[in-house]
Amino acid sequence: MNNKVGLVHSLKDGQKYMDTWPMRKELNLLFPEQRIIKATKFGIKVMPAIAAISVLTQLAFQNPNAMPQAVIIALFAISLPVQGMWWLGNRANTQLPPSLAGWYRELHQKIVESGFALEPMKSKPRYKELAQILNRAFRQLDKSALERWF
Repeated sequence: MNNKVGLVHSLKDGQKYMDTWPMRKELNLLFPEQRIIKATKFGIKVMPAIAAISVLTQLAFQNPNAMPQAVIIALFAISLPVQGMWWLGNRANTQLPPSLAGWYRELHQKIVESGFALEPMKSKPRYKELAQILNRAFRQLDKSALERWF
């Protein structure tokens, strides 16, 4: 697979994962996702403005000697949210370690036992499947069913 397709695919997966991951305080201590998602969303809002300001101030002050540094700062600012999306995309497609895979299977079973339909359990679940299961668990299971884990 060529890198361009891989990067674009990873960024798209990162966006989907960011939208899927449940933003719950119970998960904060267990996973870095919430911090990465918050930083990435902040970067998406703020970094384009910082990039524009860094270049526009040099134009406004008619300082062509500082333009290369301003462009580098702008490129760096723009790259930060892209790095967050890339990390999330790679994380989404990373296979779960055995302990988390067991947790995924337990949650999947609990949701199915509660009478809710789910797609079949994955034999080698990834973080994106864990995010989907956690989302469903928080939405559909009552607090007593979740107490064992949180």
